[in-house]
Amino acid sequence: MRHEFAGAAPVIEDSAFVSEMAYLVGDVDIDAKASVWPFVCMRGDEGPVEVGRETNVQEFTMLHGATLGDEVTVGHGAVVDFAEVADHSLVGMGSSVMGGAVVESNAIVAANAVVRQDQRIPEGHMAYGVPAETRPLTDEQIEQIGETHRHYAELGQRFRRDDVEGAGSTR
Repeated sequence: MRHEFAGAAPVIEDSAFVSEMAYLVGDVDIDAKASVWPFVCMRGDEGPVEVGRETNVQEFTMLHGATLGDEVTVGHGAVVDFAEVADHSLVGMGSSVMGGAVVESNAIVAANAVVRQDQRIPEGHMAYGVPAETRPLTDEQIEQIGETHRHYAELGQRFRRDDVEGAGSTR
């Protein structure tokens, strides 16, 4: 479902896959080859929601006034609330990234972690625990971010090609 709010309506790049069962309202911008899966809620009512190129937002995720860079994976059931996740990063299932937080490039927020308000997760680090602490990533973990994003970018395009859920009409 897509809804206008306060004069702003979602804008979806033609090559993106957005499930008909996702809820987008207000100032939402979804870039090329991004994928937004069922039961995602994107609220651009109090600030814009920006989803970068080849970024995937998985089922039951909530984005509110959030900015996601290019090639980002946001796992099932995550919350990103008035926070920024930079390019080539991964936000794990069930985790929360709170207001004013920044997850820098090539970083991972582990499953169920809570990134506190205004916390910064440095490039090349993993945030884990409640509240989140950080440690450096290995080269293999950074490569895994890319493998995950590439898998979902391809899967979203397959859903578009097969016109799953009427994906051919995203605007």
